[in-house]
Amino acid sequence: MDKNVGCQIISDFKRPDKNLIKLFESIPVANIDDCMNRQAAVSSDIKPMNSTPLLGSAFTVQVPQGDNLMFHKAMDLAEPGDVIVIDAGGGTRNAIFGEIMLTYCQSRGLAGVVVDGCVRDKAELSNMKIAAYAKGVVPNGPYKNGPGKINVPITFGGKIVKPGDIVVGDSDGLIFIDPKDAEYLAEKAHSVMNKEANIKKVIKTKGKYNRPWVDDKLTSIKCNIE
Repeated sequence: MDKNVGCQIISDFKRPDKNLIKLFESIPVANIDDCMNRQAAVSSDIKPMNSTPLLGSAFTVQVPQGDNLMFHKAMDLAEPGDVIVIDAGGGTRNAIFGEIMLTYCQSRGLAGVVVDGCVRDKAELSNMKIAAYAKGVVPNGPYKNGPGKINVPITFGGKIVKPGDIVVGDSDGLIFIDPKDAEYLAEKAHSVMNKEANIKKVIKTKGKYNRPWVDDKLTSIKCNIE
């Protein structure tokens, strides 16, 4: 039997319950990251291409740098609400997608497309209502030779992503959540949001920002204060 190691398509996988995904509506990525030891967000190299917020389940794709053959296949396989997450090896010489491909993804009801690599047609992408994130922008178009993989664990922006992970994105960046941690993290993140809302209220009404831990820490490190 002939094989092509490194070229693989897994057509389906277990997606998280939609109600589990909805738990993260309107929760800032920063608050979620605070609840994940402030180490979970992807690299700051990955930036939003428009202002559309992102929330959905990860549909993973791995491609060689500058090649989008497997992304073409992924667009036909992904389901409404999916976020196509493309590991393009961080390559910046060729774009993986642009306006036409993102328009097709939008027509199919996908939540967004994110790529650890480049896009093109930035002006058009910036006005679209489907979320897009990328490492950079370059006019050079992609090759279509393969190989690649669909719906396997990948590396994206320095983080491991599995098919079915929950993807949350806003103007600060992206974060991936294992569904088994979703309920706990959503509850904890809401607590952080409520705490911050109270802090802002005190600042606005009383002009105070009480942080006794600052002086406690300075004392513990024996800081000289003159």
